[in-house]
Amino acid sequence: MSGERTRALRARDKQFVWHPFTQMQEWNAGEPLVIERAEGNWLIDTDGRRYLDGVSSLWVLVHGHGRREILDAMREQMERVCHSTLLGLANVPSIELAEALVEIAPVGLTKVFYSDSGSTAVEIALKMAFQYWRHVGRPAKRRFLCLENGYHGDTIGAVSVGGIPLFHGVFGPLLFDAIQVPAKDDAVRQAVARHAEELAAVIIEPLVQGAGGMLVQPPGFVRAVRDACSEHGVLLIADEVATGFGRTGTMFACEQEGVSPDFLCVAKGLTGGYVPLAATLTTERVYSAFLGDRREGKQFFHGHTFTGNPVACAAALASLRLFETDRVLERVRRRADQLARGLRERIAPLPAVREVRQKGLMVGIELAIPGAAYDVCQRVRAYGVILRPLGDVVVWMPPLSIDERETELLVDATARAIEDCGGR
Repeated sequence: MSGERTRALRARDKQFVWHPFTQMQEWNAGEPLVIERAEGNWLIDTDGRRYLDGVSSLWVLVHGHGRREILDAMREQMERVCHSTLLGLANVPSIELAEALVEIAPVGLTKVFYSDSGSTAVEIALKMAFQYWRHVGRPAKRRFLCLENGYHGDTIGAVSVGGIPLFHGVFGPLLFDAIQVPAKDDAVRQAVARHAEELAAVIIEPLVQGAGGMLVQPPGFVRAVRDACSEHGVLLIADEVATGFGRTGTMFACEQEGVSPDFLCVAKGLTGGYVPLAATLTTERVYSAFLGDRREGKQFFHGHTFTGNPVACAAALASLRLFETDRVLERVRRRADQLARGLRERIAPLPAVREVRQKGLMVGIELAIPGAAYDVCQRVRAYGVILRPLGDVVVWMPPLSIDERETELLVDATARAIEDCGGR
């Protein structure tokens, strides 16, 4: 009976759903998994098969599925109020969460502007930076500097500062012109110095460029970018949508180089992965430039219907509490060490593996065989693991709640899948 139901659901999916980043002709020719339930770090399909969620349901899951603390917080908030706009009103969870975020963010970030996704968090930072310079009498500072292989989302502004042609090339005529440089200290310093009079901000993913292939930056790079921006009067946007909330071993990646950006963009793990929520944090300096008489029109003209949604904010508060009670950052460091051993002993020696890259629980396994990463991510399902590729890179981004046994499975299943796909 379950097989018939699964076939019916697949047929309805193919009839009605358009999937992201997916060639639908190929999808419609296959037999996709249909996920129905989840327990802890495991996804369960409509036939009852279990899979370790090796990519945290697209890099969002922190504490695992079904954590009672988060579910109870959401349920209790829904019994009070499901949604109340922040346009002209305030609500309790959004106030409490903003205070909590300021307490854990890099020093100097004191104001929180909510949105609903990583892309919109970045859009907000770009628009705030642009408008800031107009308010302080420097309208020529309107351009942005970004990095090759960078990814900041899929809305038009976020794509404009992206650096992955495969994703963004077709939209070229729609984009504003950004200055793009390699992720190298000298290249960034020289470009900031050369373009300082026209630069509103530099945008980076600190420590790791995620969608670009888990590209780990050299030590000191983030610090060098911060220093260049400070020296030449340019704002710094740190996109920590992927790296934030413990993923690299500290709450925020910027901390590892003692950097405080002018804007911090967060989403994904903010609610533990349970519901959409994003935030853009900024400084008193930026915030103050928007103050004035209402008739001056200096307010920030941007908003979202579900900005500061109380249920999402309640989930985020519960998630932040779990960081303390579960000692999440300590566990991340232990699991990162275990993954490093597995990469060194089991994965890197395989002939098909060109390079492994890791920062905390962010891992990229680059394969030397073109197209093999996709095949590996399909094959690994036979061993009870879900993974996704980025080009020729197999990505590990497990939930921060992954345990020792599950980590062993992730390593072993990936190695076996690589071997199965001709990588012995």
